Formats: sequence, C-alpha cells, structure tokens
Amino acid sequence: MTDKRHTVALFGGTFDPVHFGHLRMALELQQALGFDQMRLLPSHQPRHRQSPGVSPERRRQMLQLALDGCDELQLDLRELNRGGPTYTVDTLEELRSELGDDVSISFCMGLDSLLTLPSWHRWERLLQLAHLVVATRPGWQLPQRDAGGAETQVAALLDECRGEAEDLKRESRGRLVVREQTLLPISATRIRHLVARGKSPRFLLPAAVLQYIEDNRLYKSD
Repeated sequence: MTDKRHTVALFGGTFDPVHFGHLRMALELQQALGFDQMRLLPSHQPRHRQSPGVSPERRRQMLQLALDGCDELQLDLRELNRGGPTYTVDTLEELRSELGDDVSISFCMGLDSLLTLPSWHRWERLLQLAHLVVATRPGWQLPQRDAGGAETQVAALLDECRGEAEDLKRESRGRLVVREQTLLPISATRIRHLVARGKSPRFLLPAAVLQYIEDNRLYKSD
C-alpha cells in the first residue's frame, strides 16, 4: 500500500442550472482535502428527483461555460452520455474499473443526501467502491441511532466507517468523511423561479451562464 494515493473526487448534481453554490462547494472541497482531481458529474435523469427542466446538452454547455478558466474543476460527462436513470453505484463501478484498485475515489454529497442514502440503489455497495465525503453546514447534527428508519442506518454506517481527511489519501475506498464548511444559500429552483417570473438571478451564477440562459430563453414561463 502506498503512503499517498492519487485522489479523484466526484461532485454530482443536475446543475439545472449550475450556480455559485455548486462551484464554490466543489472548489472548497478540492482545496481543503487536496484532491488531485475534482470532477463535476451532471446526471442525466436522477432517480429520486424530477427530471431536469432543460436538455442534457443545454446543461453540459452551461457547465462548460462555468468551468472555463478554472483548472481546479473538471467535467465528467459519463452519466449524461449513458442516458436513462442515473444510479451512482453504476458510475462508481465504471470509474473503479477504469482507474483500478489503487486510486482513491471520493463521492461528494450534502448531509441531506446522506440521510436518504438507504433509499439509493444498491447503497451498501457504495463504500466498497469509493469514499463518501459529506459537506455540512456549521452546527450540523449527526444522525442518531435511536431515531429509527433511515437515520438509524446512517448512524450505524457513521459508527463503522467514519474517517478523517488523511484517510482519503491513505486508502482507496471505504471511509465516510464529514467536512464542515460554509455553504452558499443558493438554489437552482429559486434561479428557475426568478427567470420564470422575469426577475434577474444576476450574482447567483456565472455571468456567462446567465447570458446563455437569456440567449436561449431557458426556464421561461409558457
């Protein structure tokens, strides 16, 4: 086992549209945890959410505009290219097959996503393929074992697999790392609603992305 592994992180979402909250969280995680690569991973059709309001091609173009000039963040299009419902476990199996056993892979998510983890497709397999990195707001509270349901399962997973940032470089998978950071309170839903009502979402997302939305009349009410 090597002392320091190559580290690849994935930051998934619909990015409908991509905004500064997404970009800042991904960049802070990359810098704080020292990932060699931080890949933004747009989903084609999330299993647990309503289908995105614009096409995969539109979302890809907005992401490319947002990432222009930012070498710290890369774009991974495998889920958009695959099509159909998006299952994280399939993506991690594919990436693990490509990168081999020695590379450290981390899948990044928010605390709200962690609490729904037991409802994910083949969720028990995820930590066999990668680490899970959870970004939380200051003052967050861990799930409790006596809460019942999914929260109890997540609490047990934390007890068994919780690790530290250093584990992401020492081990290739299997740790659940919680990272507290300030999250920008920006919502893609709010941006879509603003545009639909003829209001400006300026300063919530990159200017190039806003220009693209305006030029293509995205998210407008009928």
